[in-house]
Amino acid sequence: MRSSKDADPSDLALRGVSYLVVTIFTIFCLLPFVLIVSASVSDENEIVQHGFSLLPRGFSLEAYEFIARSPRQLIGSYVVTVTMTVFGTAIGLLIIAMTGYALQRKDFPLRNGISFFIYFTTLFSAGLAPTYLWVARELGLKGNYLAVFLQLLMTPWLIILMKNFVRSVPAEITESGKVDGAGDFRIFLRLVLPMMKPALATTGLFLALGYWNEWYLSSLYLGSTVEFKPLQYYLYNVINTANALKSSMAGNNVSVTELPTNTLKMASAVLATGPIVLLYPFVQRYFVSGITVGAVKG
Repeated sequence: MRSSKDADPSDLALRGVSYLVVTIFTIFCLLPFVLIVSASVSDENEIVQHGFSLLPRGFSLEAYEFIARSPRQLIGSYVVTVTMTVFGTAIGLLIIAMTGYALQRKDFPLRNGISFFIYFTTLFSAGLAPTYLWVARELGLKGNYLAVFLQLLMTPWLIILMKNFVRSVPAEITESGKVDGAGDFRIFLRLVLPMMKPALATTGLFLALGYWNEWYLSSLYLGSTVEFKPLQYYLYNVINTANALKSSMAGNNVSVTELPTNTLKMASAVLATGPIVLLYPFVQRYFVSGITVGAVKG
């Protein structure tokens, strides 16, 4: 193996250009996040007069103070969202993994029919009205967190992704478990599941993002019937309240520059995306392999 001193100059030049391109691309990806954080701690009047910038203009925490005016509601929203994200991701992973494993078993006679129905739902949807009537009236989940929790528990695309990944697991592993007298569930837990880490990490990330970023279902089924709303819906209501106050004050010829409407949006983005961004480094090494293997037939 040649050392870096003996490397071909053309290879070194290509490597240097590659590193430079990746570095520039990374900087451009980070700039929007820097702009959001900077704007969230800027003064509202400075934003109105001079616009946004990468460095804070007139340092101010007024936007965060506006959001934290009801600390009990904010903390409760975080608790609701974190609880739903943790339990929803864990339960959803187990169900999706078992479903993908069962649909890939050649000795399961209904696998093709069930796979067709799962794939069919990716092409056609019943629509909002039938879904709402079924969840709210037939199941009686109006004003219940389960109305949001259950609908995000699993998606057809994630099941298909998991099913395709299980194809890469050698069939000899399952057969060896049967030879040793293990049951199907024990084979799945002890032999198959440990080999599905890339797919589990990828699927878990998608599930966690779905629960963390959810606000639309909360607006439909929870509304004002629950005390603590999911975080994204709570922040959505805070921004709407600030905009309504600004419109009302403007109609009465009152100065509205004191309301941190612009910085409030940025502060909400920081509070909403900050915690979930910390999750990505732990699953990043599995993410690419999970997408790649799951997208290729074994």
